[in-house]
Amino acid sequence: MSALTNTHDVLLRNRDLLQGRLALLGVTEPLVLSQCGDSGLAMSEHAGVYSALAQRSGWQACFGYDTDGLAAADYDTVVVFLPKARAELALRLTMARFLGCEGARLVLIGEKKEGIGGAVKQFNEVASDTGKVDSARHCQVWVGTNSQPLSVFDIREWISWSQLECAGVEIAVAGLPGVFSEGELDAGTRMLLETLAESPLKAERVLDFACGAGVMGSWLQGFANRHGRSPVTVDGVDVQAQAVLCAEATYAKAGLHGQIYAADGLSTLEGRWQAVVTNPPFHSGVKTDTSMTEQFLRDVAGHLMPGGELRLVANSFLPYEGDIQRHIGPVERLAQDRRFTVYRAFRRASAGLRP
Repeated sequence: MSALTNTHDVLLRNRDLLQGRLALLGVTEPLVLSQCGDSGLAMSEHAGVYSALAQRSGWQACFGYDTDGLAAADYDTVVVFLPKARAELALRLTMARFLGCEGARLVLIGEKKEGIGGAVKQFNEVASDTGKVDSARHCQVWVGTNSQPLSVFDIREWISWSQLECAGVEIAVAGLPGVFSEGELDAGTRMLLETLAESPLKAERVLDFACGAGVMGSWLQGFANRHGRSPVTVDGVDVQAQAVLCAEATYAKAGLHGQIYAADGLSTLEGRWQAVVTNPPFHSGVKTDTSMTEQFLRDVAGHLMPGGELRLVANSFLPYEGDIQRHIGPVERLAQDRRFTVYRAFRRASAGLRP
């Protein structure tokens, strides 16, 4: 059985399509590069995958859609893997048109259950002479010609702004296609912020894990300003390139000084914080996947000061309470409804200590 995902496996079934200089957009399995030639460009918006791609000799790794340092019309074949969020496909196709030379071969690959049928309509709008060339492993492969090449592509021009409000605090938040809850305040984060208004953190340095567009950091500073509290520094970490870019833009607009890290979890972060807040992801594509949060809960005590607080919101059906108790300390439910629960725990003295 192949160790690759279906889309990457299907790409290798169609290696004859990979002519000339090659760019792969949306790579999720770095192992595929060794079977696609000795060189090219490989893009992933996932920080962990990007780090692995950067170790591949001969290949240029790109973290997300930042094309600084990349040349237009530099590739003869550009492969676009269908992103998890359909709104992100327009970004990927635009980057493909920028990277591909005029007449370059554009290849779109995606799984049926993730919407390749609908994605083909977008593909037809930007490529000519399109046609399906393969259907295997629940995937489809479409090919077209880069007849509308672009000389300029700047991801920052795609940033949109939304005004969000919670508990009397209004903030401006940057958005990009593919970022969690773009343009709105999701119900789980709202519940968490409401608990922060009712039971404020006793911390001046906070880490926002899976920070997204920087909503919680901006709100915490706005709350401190509104209520005459001491300034708070909120650092953020996220695995997605668009989220990191949006969080940096959100912080810059609000004049915040927290650091935004691009990282897959906490293993590469150094330092400790007086509090950690999070609305962690629990999906991998269309499937429920709690592994990232479970790893976070195993690691977070090592990044909390003794007595430091963890404040976490999650869907009520997810089994996090036992892990919080085991790895951090006694757990309290600050708020709960049919959908979400906000948990609070303080790091006990022995938590996070290595044997």
